[in-house]
Amino acid sequence: MTGEAASGPRIAIVADDLIWATRLADGVRAAGGVPVRARSAPALDAVISGLGGGVVDLTSRAYDGLAAVAALAAAGVPVIAVGQHDDVTLWRSAREAGAARVYAYRVLFERGDRELGAWVGSLPAAVRSPAPADEAAASPAPGDKAAASPAPEVAAAARLPER
Repeated sequence: MTGEAASGPRIAIVADDLIWATRLADGVRAAGGVPVRARSAPALDAVISGLGGGVVDLTSRAYDGLAAVAALAAAGVPVIAVGQHDDVTLWRSAREAGAARVYAYRVLFERGDRELGAWVGSLPAAVRSPAPADEAAASPAPGDKAAASPAPEVAAAARLPER
């Protein structure tokens, strides 16, 4: 980076595999998004507020991929997922949990920049808008727990079971 502040949508990269997390983050960054890595359920809980989207690796050993999709969807966050090409049951479950689309690993390996670029570009304009110029004005005051906490139903949905 050149020292400039990133201004695209914050996109959660929910993946515990370093290689896939890096590949997905690079694709999101190339598409104009700001990747926010979450390698576990507690990490996703910590970043879910204010996300513009989420990409979930369904085959993690560190968290339940379907629960991650459901938590993002319950929080109103657009979400896509990636998984094994031949696991039709998992793909169907991910879509039922709230994933707009599920990609095979090979598709994102071969043309991830194009697919992620199209997805980030399709996000609602409010999500794609840069962060406010005055971050202090957009942030809650220190100690303002009501402003810093998501709605109770969103917070409850965002708590993911560990595997």
